[in-house]
Amino acid sequence: MALQSMTGFARAGAELRGAAIAWEVRSVNGKGLEVRTRFPPGFERIEQPARQAVQRRFSRGNVQATLAVVHAGIGAQPVVNEEFLKDLAGLAKRLVEQFDVRPPSADGLLALRGVLEPPEILETDDERAASDAVILSALDTALAGLEQARASEGEALATVLRSHLDRIEALTGQAEADPSREVAAIRQRLAEQVRLLLDSANGLDETRLNTEAALLATKADVREEIDRLKAHIASARALLDGGGPVGRKLDFLSQEFNRESNTLCAKSSAASLTATGLELKAVVDQFREQVQNLE
Repeated sequence: MALQSMTGFARAGAELRGAAIAWEVRSVNGKGLEVRTRFPPGFERIEQPARQAVQRRFSRGNVQATLAVVHAGIGAQPVVNEEFLKDLAGLAKRLVEQFDVRPPSADGLLALRGVLEPPEILETDDERAASDAVILSALDTALAGLEQARASEGEALATVLRSHLDRIEALTGQAEADPSREVAAIRQRLAEQVRLLLDSANGLDETRLNTEAALLATKADVREEIDRLKAHIASARALLDGGGPVGRKLDFLSQEFNRESNTLCAKSSAASLTATGLELKAVVDQFREQVQNLE
């Protein structure tokens, strides 16, 4: 299963007994799956099956599905709700008399919701079922287009993420090979620290100082952090290769990458290793930023 981004757009249309229907579907990033729908009056019955159609295809993202229906011919002329319009006109007249406000225009009143209504289309149960089937089929076509758009974006994201993983791997190797981690360098650095302590404080037990120095050397070693970084790199690559909705798992791994790079910087006793750790943190931030776009 291909990786998918959570951003995309698609549209699809169909003909329905003298009417043109059109779906527009778009999605953006989201922590879970949120489906929002918009329908013209009289088509609200489609909402539940439309939501189910989206849920069958996607697991994350904020998805907006909008249905438009355009009727052709004389029968498509809108119907004026004259009783409602009369009430609004009476209310407007009272407001003008009481508050000396500007009277509303005719087009302003007609633009109010509920004044103009779409023409009523009488359908039998069988005709309505057939109409719903056409509308939902068009929606499925639009959702397939959205899925393809998200997959194309996901493929591009995967390329970027693999590039970041390559850089993380290179920096991990650079940290592992840093001269400050060589046994001779560690021994020389600790020996100098012990000598300074002995010179500055009379009566200190040299054996005890050497023991403490050994403990400090153990705490300062970044072997475990490097091993965990390598394991996380392998896991991230496996997820990218496996495809599917792996955004949450990769986001968790990016947090683990960040934790290990922070610890590496904290344990560092050399400027070169610190510089590597800081660059590693920057690449991890870039990796995590891109992961937020994956389903």
